[in-house]
Amino acid sequence: MSHADLPPGFDFQQAGKTVLKIEREALDQLDQYINEDFTRACEKIFWCAGKVVVMGMGKSGHIGRKMAATFASTGTPSFFVHPGEASHGDLGMVSAQDIVLAISNSGESNEILALIPVLKRLQVPLICMTARPDSAMARAADIHLCIKVPQEACPLGLAPTSSTTATLVMGDALAVALLEARGFTAEDFALSHPGGALGRKLLLRVNDIMHTGQEIPHVSRDATLRDALLEITRKNLGMTVICDDLMKIEGIFTDGDLRRVFDMGLDLNNMKIVDVMTPGGIRIRPGTLAVDALNLMQSRHITCVLVADGDQLLGVVHMHDLLRAGVV
Repeated sequence: MSHADLPPGFDFQQAGKTVLKIEREALDQLDQYINEDFTRACEKIFWCAGKVVVMGMGKSGHIGRKMAATFASTGTPSFFVHPGEASHGDLGMVSAQDIVLAISNSGESNEILALIPVLKRLQVPLICMTARPDSAMARAADIHLCIKVPQEACPLGLAPTSSTTATLVMGDALAVALLEARGFTAEDFALSHPGGALGRKLLLRVNDIMHTGQEIPHVSRDATLRDALLEITRKNLGMTVICDDLMKIEGIFTDGDLRRVFDMGLDLNNMKIVDVMTPGGIRIRPGTLAVDALNLMQSRHITCVLVADGDQLLGVVHMHDLLRAGVV
């Protein structure tokens, strides 16, 4: 293919919008294939004692890899096997407890068709996703899911575009329907994403990041306001807790309270902290999710919260702790 000059007045935006229009129409057509076959496929996967093994060649293989990843992260154990590699030993990864989900737009992928007799011999259930209900793969399948589209977005009708979009969406429909049927929760999702931001938000608890022991800024009720300010400066959390020798909470004093004291013109050296503290203080339990602590701070417009068991002070969590932990 030789380099050609750009046609005068060629409209890239219009070309892009045409693609979107064609693919939207393709997805509208896909709605009719969410039918009894779809229900049977979901039920078969739901009751599967093993894993969903996704297969596909070329562009279908790329879509299949994403499909397997979506299944696996939403409560349906799954992995992808390349059909070509399966013919050379990787089929040993498939057990009789598994289900094979094979993808091919034409339904005539030779690499997949070559595997079907072995899958039948192993009595592995076969779900095929094709655009042709009369194809060899569709006829061999225990369940066939149709992904036929009116046309490809490629003007030549050759590059898989609308068809791969429809396949991807059908896979998402399966995964999400199964997610809902299993009662899969956000915390379940986080368990398979422990290294990501979502995992940190959903799994991290305040007792993992709170300040404890000598890191907690605290003074007794007999301390002066000046003593409290020195403690706030030493611990650098913008506040101090007022508590007894057994760490029973009486109140809290923050840098915001200090501004109020300045406005009142009080004597910093002789004023007792108990006279200007805020009694009680906002508290959370140590097992509280860090993201819930964040939501509480944002809703109450505060930067620090006490971690306590009743009146017993256990720790302090600052907004900066949440930032460092990647929760914000």
